[in-house]
Amino acid sequence: MAEKKAFILRINPDVLKEIEVWGADEFRSTNGQIEYLLQEALKARKKSVRKKKASE
Repeated sequence: MAEKKAFILRINPDVLKEIEVWGADEFRSTNGQIEYLLQEALKARKKSVRKKKASE
């Protein structure tokens, strides 16, 4: 696994609470849930970009 880089994240407390609850529901830490959501968003974006380029 690649080395992970730490950074500070400023986030709305209500959003953070929702992510904490969601992560707990899926047996992930808060950090794990944020990383999972970012990975899923990046995958979706890549699919969207490929689809857009294919239709040009």
